[in-house]
Amino acid sequence: MAGATQILSGTATSLSSARMDEFALIRAAQAGDQSAFEQLVRSYDQSVLRLALNLLRSQEDASDVYQEAFLRVYKNLNAFRFDCSFHTWLYRIVTNLCLDHLRKRKVRREEPSVVATSDGVLDRLDQVTEERADGDPARRMYSDQLRARIQSKMEELTPRERMVFEMRHFQGMRLRAIGDVLGTTEEAAKNCLFRATQKMRSALGDFQ
Repeated sequence: MAGATQILSGTATSLSSARMDEFALIRAAQAGDQSAFEQLVRSYDQSVLRLALNLLRSQEDASDVYQEAFLRVYKNLNAFRFDCSFHTWLYRIVTNLCLDHLRKRKVRREEPSVVATSDGVLDRLDQVTEERADGDPARRMYSDQLRARIQSKMEELTPRERMVFEMRHFQGMRLRAIGDVLGTTEEAAKNCLFRATQKMRSALGDFQ
């Protein structure tokens, strides 16, 4: 029991230390330390790019969001007051930028590009089936039809519904975290997810 207590205590200390280290980096970056800011960017750059890719499924749009997000962080870092985690603050910037892109795309009726990158960031529709259906024409046809139906319905969701659906089902984020990122309540995020899920179920009714 004592050993377990020591392990838990050590883990808590490590987490606290890591949090303090990040706070120290932010403080240093706010004071004008360029190397501290670069270290912050390195800590989050891959997760930011991955989130943008998964939400927008367009390499070009995701790169634009990535660059704009860190530019905004650089310009507004002094406004960060530690009333939320840096992760939440950063993701709020990223998701707002993604929402802007999705709204513009909705107006222009643009089709998002399929993404396939060396680090494993894929178009999430590729994960609908658990195995390749190349050897089974009927299975492949079913898979193609299902993916096309999901793609079509995802484009019909409102930008916020799509954002919540993506973050919950594809990013694995908790509703409270989604609410924090979107600047709303957990209940509002839950209601938005419910609407999106109902729409998706309606569209996929004959596939179930």
